[in-house]
Amino acid sequence: MGKITFILGGARSGKSSQALILAKRIGKKTAFIATCEGLDAEMKKRIRLHKASRPKSWKSFDIPDMDLALLKNICPEFDVIIIDCLTLLVSNLMLSGIKEEDIKNKINSVLEILNKNKAECVIVSNEVGLGIVPDNKLGRDFRDIAGKINQTMAKHADEVFFMVSGIPWRIK
Repeated sequence: MGKITFILGGARSGKSSQALILAKRIGKKTAFIATCEGLDAEMKKRIRLHKASRPKSWKSFDIPDMDLALLKNICPEFDVIIIDCLTLLVSNLMLSGIKEEDIKNKINSVLEILNKNKAECVIVSNEVGLGIVPDNKLGRDFRDIAGKINQTMAKHADEVFFMVSGIPWRIK
């Protein structure tokens, strides 16, 4: 059973950079699972910069909806799996019309798959509970679902870090 490390933080707090640092320490054969979609020019540029920051030997998978069969096939091949990021996954699923209960079930299935494999996993997510209450229902629903998913992930993770200005705080 592989170890799960969960990294939370605000926007631009250093979450992804910390995930890269940890993964480089853990093992050689690394899979990077990206949940972000390049829907506009600015996001496509961000994705290119993220990819350029990773070692060339790492294998990248773009899985915006977290295809469980693909995840199950990927896990046995790698020492380390990075999932970046859980909040974008929740957003993608919500915008696809997936309901809260089904999103929770998918995350539980992801955890089940990860727990059955030897690969260590580093999961990145945004902390959504430190800001103001969103002024619209979709924003509030997103914050609530993402917050619950983060709680589930933190509960099941072996280690949890909270990033503040590039500094990791171990909280579990």
